[in-house]
Amino acid sequence: MMLARRGIEVSYEAIRQWCRKFGQTFANELRRRPRPGDKWHLDEVVQKIKGELCYLWRSVDQHGVVLDILVQSHRNTKVGQKWKLAVRSLLFQF
Repeated sequence: MMLARRGIEVSYEAIRQWCRKFGQTFANELRRRPRPGDKWHLDEVVQKIKGELCYLWRSVDQHGVVLDILVQSHRNTKVGQKWKLAVRSLLFQF
């Protein structure tokens, strides 16, 4: 659309070749997650989703990158602690 406004004609075949050449590299860059910091903390927030109160648990590292999210319809500390251990094991994989 932007190219057409500038009077540049592009065929479907040219777009297909561009996708084959650059598509995988572009997709890999989108999927790349930043390396988590060595310090992180757990946030617990009560949030209303679709009219119901839900408990949102987030693990956030020192740079503000969200490492993982858990949403529950009721507060269950036992599950939250299991999730915390799972996040910790995830961090030590790097």
